[in-house]
Amino acid sequence: MKGMGTAERIFTAPDAGVEMDERSKIEAVAGRGLRGDRYFREIETGTFVTWESEEDRHDGYDLTLIEEEAIDAIERDADIELGSGEHRRNVVTRDVALNHLVGTRFRVGDAICRGDRLCEPCSYLQDLTGEDLLDALAHRGGLRADVLESGTIRPGDTIEPLE
Repeated sequence: MKGMGTAERIFTAPDAGVEMDERSKIEAVAGRGLRGDRYFREIETGTFVTWESEEDRHDGYDLTLIEEEAIDAIERDADIELGSGEHRRNVVTRDVALNHLVGTRFRVGDAICRGDRLCEPCSYLQDLTGEDLLDALAHRGGLRADVLESGTIRPGDTIEPLE
């Protein structure tokens, strides 16, 4: 698989449902996620997930990504403008087809990740934004990934498939 893209912007939220904070860099920790994000804690708590222990932890909650091109497309095609971080994804990318990274190992910055599954839009996201996002973001809502090897991610870092 060929192609490289970039990480354009990084966001985290310390708790479920709170506004996303833009970050100038983030530490991605293998098997734990992004330090400072709501899904990083040892006993995880997010909007849809509460794990009692690390053994209960599910794949695909370490990191979420969305294409800048998808954000631009919903503004152009559906006249929906998302404010900074309203997409609820951790990393905004450019020039990388995230759907193609499902099941694939890739590098983002210094971290090695594996695409787990698509991050389809949900009614929770729609409720938060007040916009009809379900159809607008269908199949372009991003990617859920796991961090396999720890590293730092910064805006401008390369995203590169490894397989």
